[in-house]
Amino acid sequence: MEEQAAAHPIPSPDKRAPPESRTPPRIFWVILSVILMCVIICIIVAGVLSFTQHSSKPLFQVVRLNFQNHPGSQMNQSAFVDKSRNTVTYYVTSSSNRTTAVLFDGKNGYVCYKPAEQKTCYLRMMDSQDRETVRESFDLSQHRVDQLPLPNDRTRYYREFLGIVPGRPVWPEEAGEAVRSLCEEVPIYWVKKKDGPAKQRLIYLCIDICFPSNICVSICFYYLPE
Repeated sequence: MEEQAAAHPIPSPDKRAPPESRTPPRIFWVILSVILMCVIICIIVAGVLSFTQHSSKPLFQVVRLNFQNHPGSQMNQSAFVDKSRNTVTYYVTSSSNRTTAVLFDGKNGYVCYKPAEQKTCYLRMMDSQDRETVRESFDLSQHRVDQLPLPNDRTRYYREFLGIVPGRPVWPEEAGEAVRSLCEEVPIYWVKKKDGPAKQRLIYLCIDICFPSNICVSICFYYLPE
């Protein structure tokens, strides 16, 4: 009996099991490292994609086209092509230094006229010829054509009549952003293409403008009967 007791000593009550280690297991650090690496990779990929998208956009969205004056011509004309808004704006300055603006809004399908020293704008719907004018202006801007010799010996001249529709002005919400920017704080009225005014109707004003198609147009406005 004494030999059995000696062979199997009874553990002392003062000896306790070693406390559990409070250090996180190694697998925790491995998982955390993987997560951090994935986050870093995602940030790098997002930055590269963002840079690629911004660099793929053209640096210049607005291109200016200058029209070279023909000897003896009193016309001073330029055009601004805004590809981001799909617009072309022509500015015609007379010999008396008064500037008229003609806006072709390809996005909303409008042509807007802002005569010099007039507190009014005139608006009409675009037609196929207007869309061709926008296309030609865009093509010239891509080729960076800085000087357009217009008018010249082969220029064709036309006259166009626009009747001012009586009644309420165009609501700014109808006109679109480009027209609102051009006609800030001035009323906008609808106009329609006509064959010409009746004899009792007087021409209100005329705008002379040339286009890249080698056509110059005298656009004349008059009031339609109510």
